[in-house]
Amino acid sequence: MIAGAAAIAGIGATEFSKDSGRSELRLAVEAVRAALDDAGLQPSDVDGLVTFTMDDNAETAVAREIGAGELTFLSRIGYGGGAACAVVQQAVLAVATGVARTVVCYRALNERSGRRFGQATMAPGLDASWHYPMGLATPAAMVAMVARRYMHDYGATTEDFGRVTVAARRYAATNPAAWFFGRPITLDDHQASRWIAEPLRLLDCCQESDGAVAVVVTSASRARDLRRPPVVIAAAAQGSGPDQFTMTSYYRDDMGALPEMGVVGRQLWSQSGLTPGDVRAAVLYDHFTPYVLLQLEELGFCGRGEAGHLIASDRLPINPNGGQLGEAYIHGMNGIAEAVRQIRGTAANQIAGDGPVLVTAGTGVPTSGLILSAA
Repeated sequence: MIAGAAAIAGIGATEFSKDSGRSELRLAVEAVRAALDDAGLQPSDVDGLVTFTMDDNAETAVAREIGAGELTFLSRIGYGGGAACAVVQQAVLAVATGVARTVVCYRALNERSGRRFGQATMAPGLDASWHYPMGLATPAAMVAMVARRYMHDYGATTEDFGRVTVAARRYAATNPAAWFFGRPITLDDHQASRWIAEPLRLLDCCQESDGAVAVVVTSASRARDLRRPPVVIAAAAQGSGPDQFTMTSYYRDDMGALPEMGVVGRQLWSQSGLTPGDVRAAVLYDHFTPYVLLQLEELGFCGRGEAGHLIASDRLPINPNGGQLGEAYIHGMNGIAEAVRQIRGTAANQIAGDGPVLVTAGTGVPTSGLILSAA
């Protein structure tokens, strides 16, 4: 069993910007050093590193630049933002089995000033040849197809999508670390924003950001003796659904769903012994607003087609840092850091209560999730 075996002992981040003015390696090193300092550990304590396959910073380079010693565990996870919670799962597995003692998970990217994920690029492979010639060449276009089917099946509206952004921007407006600090929006603002790929508007799409985030994972018992209160990893899961593709899974009979998140959710509830009703707040991967609704349904917070009503009710606090729509897009890693702050009681928008916090990463792709709790 990995539930409760490990804890997040430190978190670190750079500022979130649209032009960092420095290399991605430097961003990674800054975030890792900050996370180690937060935990009260030294670079020489690090014996494991995990990141995304898309990260351009080699583990050996990061280790060299921070001054780490020997490494006994190195790992990478694929599928874009779906890797975020999975890199933490990899760290948990290493710590729980004794392969490593102090594992740092990191992600650094100049996604606004460098490579911009939202632009069309040539994609190799047979799968891409089915949809690129038809204009499905950007993440927004691919998600739009799923969103349109979801609207058709359940009567959802663009206003339902817009309420996700309005809530995220409301939280971002009171989070000094957020790019949209002090800049809330209304539903009318959302509805007036231009189309990107119908039914998605500009304000349905997450930001493009420069920055880095790192987290330090060690055993739960060891974490109790470190600088910060330990944040226990009550559950960690990764999953892919049947007929999985990327962003738009048109091989499936039900195109308006995210079964891979159901795979993750069932593991999270089983490992932790918790239910959706136990969760104090959810930090959901919000690269595009429709997928927030689909996640709520797949995770069991409500029935199919009911997520719009749940969002409108404000019963469940979602993305109190502002999410990727309001704070920054660091491939989901900033959401993990926010969940840690919520458990510690140090968040800018602290949610009342002492219950666990759910985090998800990357939807429309092989995905992952965590449940974090106090020791």
